[in-house]
Formats: sequence, structure tokens, C-alpha cells
Amino acid sequence: MNSQDTIRIAHLVPCTEAEGPGRRFAIWVQGCPLRCPECCNPEMLPFNGGDETLVATLLQQIGDSRTLGVEGITLLGGEPFAHAGPLSLLAEQTQRLGLSVMAFSGYTLEELRAMNDPAVDALLRFTDLLVDGRYDRMQPDTSRRWIGSANQTIHLLTDRYDPNDQCWSQKNTLEIHWDGAELTVNGFPARSAISLWRRNISGAER
Repeated sequence: MNSQDTIRIAHLVPCTEAEGPGRRFAIWVQGCPLRCPECCNPEMLPFNGGDETLVATLLQQIGDSRTLGVEGITLLGGEPFAHAGPLSLLAEQTQRLGLSVMAFSGYTLEELRAMNDPAVDALLRFTDLLVDGRYDRMQPDTSRRWIGSANQTIHLLTDRYDPNDQCWSQKNTLEIHWDGAELTVNGFPARSAISLWRRNISGAER
């Protein structure tokens, strides 16, 4: 099987309103070469975790999610651009379904373009909305939607979204999902809340 046919996935949320404009199919990839202090997803840093998933399987799930009113996908992690080959294929096919593509990256847009990597360039080409820059714990920022620290920037790479849309001025949201066996949280919780949850979970496991 070609490595471009699969993506190592850490987590999926088929329908969320906390990870970008409208309702979105959110995909957290497994593996990141960056090491931002106080990363919110440290368990997604190693490249040898998660589940190996076919691009075709993900695309089928994304297509099915349209019945939930999903308008696009959001790529998070982990570092999506460390998986640019298969993700660029997924992003291209997602746009062909009429859905939008949003991505979060610890790299800046300038760094991504300077890589001169065809796969990275392809993923950028099929990305409508990019939030870039490493998380900086010394510059926490909750004044802008979907932003973790003040150094990060939202880039509208296509004309899919209106920069004057009221969605940009809305508050960050948090979602808690319970499937009967596992509790998951996504969105933008306060850093203090994340630390508290981790302490409680760690204590409960002892």
C-alpha cells in the first residue's frame, strides 16, 4: 500500500462547531516534529501512535457527514503539514465534494512556502483557511476566535470565506462528547481548565 493512501489519525469528531466556521468534520493527525511548550495535545506528538486510516475511508466518512450539515473539514494535530502527502489528496477530494478545508499549523505560512515541498504546496493549494504559528505560552490570546496565542494568524487562502463575516467576532466555544465509554473535549478551553482536567484524570488512574 502506498504511504499516500493512508493517514495516521489520533482522533476524529464527525460534527463540531468548535473547530472552525459552521459545522465541521474535525481530524487530528498523529505526529508532530515541533515541541511547543504547553502543547494542548502532547499525546499527539509521537509519530507511532494513532490509527492508520485509508484516505478513501476518511473521504467516505466526510461525505456521509454532509447529512449532519457539515460544511467542511478541519485538520489539526499533531502537525497536519507533516502529513501533507495524504492530506493534500484528502483536501482536494473534499473540495470536490463542495466542502471547505481549514488547517491549523505550528509552522508559519512563510515557513511552509519556503519548504519548497510539492506535497506541502498542494495542501496549501487545497486549503481555504489556515491558522498558522507555534503556540506561545507567553502570549495567550482569547480575543480572536480559533487562536491560542497572539503570534498566530488566520489566513484566508481562497475567497471561500468573507473576512467581514460575523463568525470571526464570535467567542471561542468548547464541546464535551461522551460516547458511553470515553469522554473527549475539543475546542478552546482555558489553559487552567486543561491543567485541572489532566491532574484529575491522572489522579483517577492511580
